[in-house]
Amino acid sequence: MTHGELYTIITNKGANGKKGALVAIIAGTSADTIIPILEKIALTIRRKVTEITLDMAGSMINIAKACFPKAMLVTDRFHVQKLTIEAVQEVRIKHRWEAIDAENEQIEKAKLQKKAYHPKILPNGDTFKQLLARSRYLLYKRENQWTVNQKIRAQLLFEHYPDIQYAYALSQELTKIFDYTGKKIYATTKLALWHEKVAQAELKVFNTVSRTIQNHYKTILNYFDNRSTNASAESFNAKIKAFRAQFRGVTNVGFFLFRLTQIYA
Repeated sequence: MTHGELYTIITNKGANGKKGALVAIIAGTSADTIIPILEKIALTIRRKVTEITLDMAGSMINIAKACFPKAMLVTDRFHVQKLTIEAVQEVRIKHRWEAIDAENEQIEKAKLQKKAYHPKILPNGDTFKQLLARSRYLLYKRENQWTVNQKIRAQLLFEHYPDIQYAYALSQELTKIFDYTGKKIYATTKLALWHEKVAQAELKVFNTVSRTIQNHYKTILNYFDNRSTNASAESFNAKIKAFRAQFRGVTNVGFFLFRLTQIYA
């Protein structure tokens, strides 16, 4: 299950567990809207649903619990990883604003002294402000996917901002837990160690991520039973957003949903 601004998408893996099939597109994301529609499906059929992958939105959780009482809820791993990626960017952005402030102060000081301002240039040709701005995309990627220039930039970034390096390492470690841990019992231990590292890091934004994970601990750990993800629904969601962007927004929601069902259903 996934949701956007105008619709809720429900997909089904199908018998082979591989290919996602569109089950429904429902206008709105409110539980009050969606639950009555799903309840039109016979309870005997809904009881056959054994597993649901979903994001951490409260409405999605309420819908799943109300309509599919026998289903095990699984928090989609990619939504959890997205939190840590955003946290890394938050640390980077904080330093970028500090670098902008520092540069402004130096420019103003140079003006008062009637001198020309010359920013410090790093070995790769970046100023500190540029380094922080241009490091955005490399922090989304795994280290083995960096280009030569990105490797040089990352080395400089981590040398001058070790907290960004630590934040990046925490994010990558969580990804590795999802990638390489086979059983729930081992994942429980590894996540506990990860939380301890977060506590030691004293990065406020990562403490928030840690608390969020702990509040959804059971459903996050359920991933390690069958390693189910919301990938098919998220892929479909991306297609819908791209389709909507072609028309620069939607004014007639009903017709928009009709077009989607004609193209994708």
